[in-house]
Amino acid sequence: MTIRRIVPNIQIESAEALAQSRDFYGLLGFEEVMNMGWVTTLASPANPTAQISLFTEERTAPVVPDLSVEVEDVDAVYAQVIASGAEIVRELRDEEWGVRRFFVRDPGGRVVNVLTHKDR
Repeated sequence: MTIRRIVPNIQIESAEALAQSRDFYGLLGFEEVMNMGWVTTLASPANPTAQISLFTEERTAPVVPDLSVEVEDVDAVYAQVIASGAEIVRELRDEEWGVRRFFVRDPGGRVVNVLTHKDR
């Protein structure tokens, strides 16, 4: 199983607060690489897999996940998670913006977004 990146997800209460957070993380060297209005992802220009995502909401799932883990083969990981008996928060599905993903709850109660980009 190959992990490509891990991204912390931070829930922000408003679009104004999201802009303030984006500016703050810009001070640390992050640059915006994706903005869907309700989620913005920032990355290090020197190390593009060093990322952080800021969410005002989650428009396609029941909760904002605590972190995202991009894997090489999301279907294989999904099968392993199902076999383990872990709680699936959101079933595996394709998103219109090019990812295949599911949400699972870890033993501590955090929700993990497990995904792969469909173009890879």
